[in-house]
Amino acid sequence: MHRTEQTIRTTGILLVVVSAVVFSTAGIFTKSVTTAAWGVIFWRGVAAAGFTLAYLVMRGQLRSEVRAFGWPAFWITAMMAAGTAAFIPAFKHSSVANVALIYAAAPFIAAGLSWICIKEAPGGRVMLASGAAFGGVLVILSGSVGGGALKGDFLALFMTLMMAGVMVAYRMYPEATAALPAALSSVVLLPLALTFGDPMATPAAEMPVLIAFGLVFAVASVTLSEGARRLPSAETALLSTLEMPLAPVLAFALLSEVPKPQVLLGGAVIFAAVIWSHRRSAAPVVQG
Repeated sequence: MHRTEQTIRTTGILLVVVSAVVFSTAGIFTKSVTTAAWGVIFWRGVAAAGFTLAYLVMRGQLRSEVRAFGWPAFWITAMMAAGTAAFIPAFKHSSVANVALIYAAAPFIAAGLSWICIKEAPGGRVMLASGAAFGGVLVILSGSVGGGALKGDFLALFMTLMMAGVMVAYRMYPEATAALPAALSSVVLLPLALTFGDPMATPAAEMPVLIAFGLVFAVASVTLSEGARRLPSAETALLSTLEMPLAPVLAFALLSEVPKPQVLLGGAVIFAAVIWSHRRSAAPVVQG
């Protein structure tokens, strides 16, 4: 592997890891407020769009992102918006651990979509690690059967499908803009939130939490998009499952949401699979 290719790959890995760590806080933000799901979507969206657009203006990139916004970016925006519309309510109807563990299915969905859309077959190491991660999911599910959170679980599964689609889309169209779709995906949900919810009834004391959630979401969305264009789709999805073991730990520490032993064991298996899948051999790097 040439040095430039190695640098691109390393940068992609770091960006997706940052995104996964930041995304792992979503359940904490959502469950720490009494505001209904559409209210959370509205105020998080206002803040996320505002922060992202301000970032583009300060970097002098807004005009170039608008010019580069084409059909791929349009579909990415639509998938991001649909995923967000499912993501937030999922936490209201299920546990943080359940939503996070279902997202661990992303590597399999992304790998399948990549294989179908761009004939990008994942490598043997990624396939084996994905199988191990799937085993971790089964361990967790064994402790969640009969939990009565079916609606939230289905919403989490739909969100996972949408995010896998975003990863594959950026792999297919690496020239697609990253920040503007993230901002617009928040904007397009605002009218829906006003129609189906009552954001203006949000308690004033909860506004700082929702604004912070918007900032966190903006950072996570942009870093995921930038990382996805540098890595194979299955690898991006596998790295993003680092959120899976982190989210239940945060829920336990901050919300006293006690994970079952199966959650802890399955999360450890998935974390180990992600680390192993990226362990590189000690072979010297070939310079280009």
